[in-house]
Amino acid sequence: MWSEGVIGIPTGEKDQYIPVHYWVKHYELPSKFGIDNGRVSKLTLKIDGVVVANFDRGWDVRPEGFAAEAALAIILKEYN
Repeated sequence: MWSEGVIGIPTGEKDQYIPVHYWVKHYELPSKFGIDNGRVSKLTLKIDGVVVANFDRGWDVRPEGFAAEAALAIILKEYN
């Protein structure tokens, strides 16, 4: 199943967020092809239209920076 959305990562300043747009393909059961052998087999994260992380049965672009890493942690908690 594909899921899509936006996660607002707080910047530390009052009412300021970094929007991270995500697309994730996840399954009911874990797989050796998933992130950490989990249920997420495909994932794209974008900030301001720039791909900051991409996983397609392996890392093409590893998450870098606080917002990308925080969004990945949230997605893995929800879908993996």
